[in-house]
Order: sequence, then C-alpha cells, then structure tokens
Amino acid sequence: MPNQKKISRIALTPGEPAGIGPDLCLQYLQKQHECQTVIIANPELLESRAKLLNLPIRFTEFRPDEAPKIQEKGVCCIWPVKMQTFCEVGKLNPLNSRYVLKTITRATKGCIQGVFDAMVTGPVHKAAINNAGFDFSGHTEFIAGLTGGHPVMMLATPGLRVALVTTHLPLAKVSQSITQNTLRRVVQILHQGLQDQYNIKNPRILVCGLNPHAGEGGHLGTEEIEIIEPAIRMMRKQGLDLQGPLPADTVFTPKYLQSADAVLAMYHDQGLPVLKYKGFGQATNVTLGLPIVRTSVDHGTALELAGSGTADVGSLEYAINTAHEIVCKEGA
Repeated sequence: MPNQKKISRIALTPGEPAGIGPDLCLQYLQKQHECQTVIIANPELLESRAKLLNLPIRFTEFRPDEAPKIQEKGVCCIWPVKMQTFCEVGKLNPLNSRYVLKTITRATKGCIQGVFDAMVTGPVHKAAINNAGFDFSGHTEFIAGLTGGHPVMMLATPGLRVALVTTHLPLAKVSQSITQNTLRRVVQILHQGLQDQYNIKNPRILVCGLNPHAGEGGHLGTEEIEIIEPAIRMMRKQGLDLQGPLPADTVFTPKYLQSADAVLAMYHDQGLPVLKYKGFGQATNVTLGLPIVRTSVDHGTALELAGSGTADVGSLEYAINTAHEIVCKEGA
C-alpha cells in the first residue's frame, strides 16, 4: 500500500485582535489547503470580522482527539479563547493583551504535547502588551520561555535567508550581548537548522561584522578582532563552512549571495531591512533552536488596514506552507 501524504496540523494565532491578523486568517481560509489549520482565537472576533469583510465562513470547534484532515474552503476550525473586552477594529486596547498571550501559550503548549505539528503566529503589538504590564520583547523570546532551547530568529524568502545573533534589543545593548560563546551557539543552531529543515547537507554561511567595514582592522571597533573572528576560526576547525566577518554593506550583493545558503547578521536592523526589501509579503520568520516548529509572518499589525479587506495574505500563506513543508520533511 503506497504511503499516504502526511496531513500536518498547524496551530494559528491571529495576534493583535485590532490588527490585520484576524483578517488574514479569514482570507487564508477562503481556499482549500493541504494541511489542517486550527485557529486559536475568540470566535465572536472572527465572526464580526468576517461580516465586516463580507467573507463566507463556517465555524467548527476543534477536537484534539480527531485525526487531522485537509483544510476545507470556507471552514474555520477554531479552538476558542475568551477575550477580556470588546475589540474595536484598528483601535489598540491593552486589556486584550492577556488574551493575546493566552493564544500563543495554548499553541505553544499544544506543540509541546503533540496536539499540533507546528505553530504559525500572526503579528502582535509589543507596546500594547508591555503597556498592559507584561514584560514582552517578542514572540521569539516568549515562546522560548515556554519551550526552552536557544531561539535563533531567521527570516526566509525565495533566494535569501537571514538569521540574527541578537533579536529584539536596543542598539546600545547589542555589542555587550555578542560573546564568542553566544556566537558559536547561534552558528551551530543555524547550521543544524539549515540541514534539518532545508535539507542542505553542507550549509555555507556568510557572517556579518558588527561595525562599519567589519571594523576596518580595529579602527572602527574591535569586536571583529576580539570576538567574531576567533569564534569563526573555531567553528571552521569543526568543519563548518563560514565566511567572514564581512562588511554588512557589501555582503548582500550577488558576488557573495550567489553561493551562500544564509547570512548571519549581528542585530535585527542590520539584516532584516535587506530581506524585507527583497521579499516583503513573501517571507516568513522561522525560529530555529526550539524543540517545536514555529514560523511567523514578516510584517506588523497594520492597524490602519484592519477591516478594509486590502491586507495581503501572502506572508501568512508562505509561513503556513513553510511550517507544513518542514513538518513533512521531518516526518519523512
């Protein structure tokens, strides 16, 4: 009997309820898909947003004991979570921050317990969550706090992958957060992730310097000499294919990228602007180094677009498809 193709079950959290996350979930469900998507959200929120967007939708409540099945067009399989208060489209309300975190927590724990094969997250509003009294620097760190592991944030779009040594930090704290041990650990996780999740046998990784011109021989900073170069030398001795430290203003050129599998940037805004310029709307955030599979959209809450029907569902589709592909590769 031929092997049947795996139907993955993926948890989807819409994120900030006042933003475009609910819109994108409903738009995504207007087509049939190969995996089963379970939306962890407030049913009334999605019902009201579907009416506003004039999108046909039928709701079924998620039952963990049932086998996963192909996503039907126009059907929303939902795991209900109660909201703290009414949500007005496009208007942030910090009172709903607890609800947002609860949806992420349920999806994460569901992955740990094997209820879900992977999770995909919609955009959250960090300021609203912090204004509600929660210490929240981002999805990546929050999920890692529940799962353990050392999270490495990597954004991917066709033709380019960019991973980060540090994630959501003020620029003033970046340098002190980059140590040889941290850098070696991130490189190992990135190398392993490219092998496991992308089937790249011998990944070639380009490593950015921290300072302009990669420090200019120590004249524009010494982190390259004292931290980055020694870490790279040690990892090369272990057989990893690394090049760097390279100036960030030249590494993102065809000369370097044509033979690279990923670029490792030192901080958030060193690497991600280039990736988003190349693939915004067709990119996904893949969190490496966790015991679960998690991907996310490449954009924010776009409060001004919520309820308008003009939000682009491309990044969400790419994130879900990426999670499904990773699950199927791991299960092969």
